[in-house]
Amino acid sequence: MMTHRDSDRPGTVAAFARSAVATGRLVATGRLASPRTYLHRTFDCIDGTRSFVFRETAIRDGDPRDPVVLVVKFRLWALGRNRRLHALFRRECLLHTPLFAGFPGFQSKLWAADPASGVYRGLYEWDGAEQAVDYANHLGRLLTPFSIQGSVRYHVIPGCRREDFLRDPAMAPAGRGQGVHDWWRLTEPLDAVPVRLG
Repeated sequence: MMTHRDSDRPGTVAAFARSAVATGRLVATGRLASPRTYLHRTFDCIDGTRSFVFRETAIRDGDPRDPVVLVVKFRLWALGRNRRLHALFRRECLLHTPLFAGFPGFQSKLWAADPASGVYRGLYEWDGAEQAVDYANHLGRLLTPFSIQGSVRYHVIPGCRREDFLRDPAMAPAGRGQGVHDWWRLTEPLDAVPVRLG
């Protein structure tokens, strides 16, 4: 379990290039899916954000041997509070799929946004904590120039399935305190009531 702010690891461009190639293979073999299981459902976090799920990406028949939950959070400075820009970003970010789906260990991702704060979250399931951390470090380096300073963070929960994390938030290991240190923690199980987008 760890929390991370802006990262600076070498080889990021090469890592994303390898991911793009691997994503192409997943698409070509029909192994990459866009489930609707959690679409438009909402979840609240301890940091006061209320996010809705606007997309889901998953490996078909994924079965991690070493399940890990990875939660990523960031705010893009260029979008501000412009609702149209955020709506456009939510649509075009489908194009970002090659930047994560081909990383070793990827299993699934919930794409989530909080319209009130402009915070975006990725709630992933990964196979292997080291592989999740490797991806998160590369992602942090990519996101940092485009994000509000200090807003890029990640938290890794080893030995945890995503569904268990969503349905029983209390089971996740404790953070280093409340408030900012537990920004990743859900306050209650995933809300099953869809939200309407403006």
